[in-house]
Amino acid sequence: MRFSLFKQKKEPQLYTVAFYNLENLFDTVDDEKTLDDDFTPTGYKKWTKKRYHKKLFKLAKVISKIGYESANTPPVLVGIAEVENEEVIKDLLYTEPLRDIDYGYVHYDSPDERGIDTGLLYLKSNFEVIHSEPVTLLIHNLKGVRDTTRDILYVKGILNGEVVHLFVNHWPSRRDGSSETDYKRVEAAKTVRKVMTEIEEAEVDPNYIIMGDFNDNPSSESIQTLIKDTNLYNPMEKLHTPSHKGSTNYKKSWSLFDQIMVSHNFFNYEKGTHSFAHANIFDDTFLTEFKGKYKGSPYRTYAGSKYLGGYSDHFPVYIQLKLNS
Repeated sequence: MRFSLFKQKKEPQLYTVAFYNLENLFDTVDDEKTLDDDFTPTGYKKWTKKRYHKKLFKLAKVISKIGYESANTPPVLVGIAEVENEEVIKDLLYTEPLRDIDYGYVHYDSPDERGIDTGLLYLKSNFEVIHSEPVTLLIHNLKGVRDTTRDILYVKGILNGEVVHLFVNHWPSRRDGSSETDYKRVEAAKTVRKVMTEIEEAEVDPNYIIMGDFNDNPSSESIQTLIKDTNLYNPMEKLHTPSHKGSTNYKKSWSLFDQIMVSHNFFNYEKGTHSFAHANIFDDTFLTEFKGKYKGSPYRTYAGSKYLGGYSDHFPVYIQLKLNS
């Protein structure tokens, strides 16, 4: 028997950080305080318990698989958007295959008129929450009336021994037109920047992970407002090609509205810290339309009022970090 004189170098463990817009994860109960009537059994979408549980199972399956092939473990952090309330998050985490994974969550109700919020899932074995709060996004329309939208979720925690500051975003939509609503998303960027400034007054060289559905591409004014003159790096810039690749598709054009940005600290290679490995879009074939004119696009739950039974109209995005030993 032959023995090597050299120890085989052990590959560092990869840790996956993901973001996923869950496309209207509503329960079937009518909430009188929000505009959720469409997602009830008698509503426009005919949203039944059977459809709800089918969607939960599909989403749980996706989340468990993000980055698993290279990390060999489920994501340590998952930012989520378009969840109606705390109960749907609990239902999601109690659904196979997430039921046996020890995830905790952070969630606050937002003032969004439809009742949809952001949230954070985290592996309890790898992440400890120190502090969390919703950051109010004050947006007014051109008539001066407040446009109630999703809060920004801020979480400070310890990831494998290292303190990180996380922001989970779902910025105002383009429903009324891109140029007409640009100012809203620029204001969202300024809001995140303001909180970052407060953090930097109290802490030297903080670690940031900023994720979300920004309803803008990496080159858009809002994203550039967020990262300009900061130590933020956006690895998603290299992934977006309108004709071939993105996280959501509209009229055969790809957008990369779902992004994860990190601070430059994640490019240091000091012992006990995390370093950036790579970024990707989780667009495996099972998540796509498999035939017809929308072949290759995200396999969504609905197209208008037509029930398709898919996952989401967005692909998840993720980054992977290495823990330096």
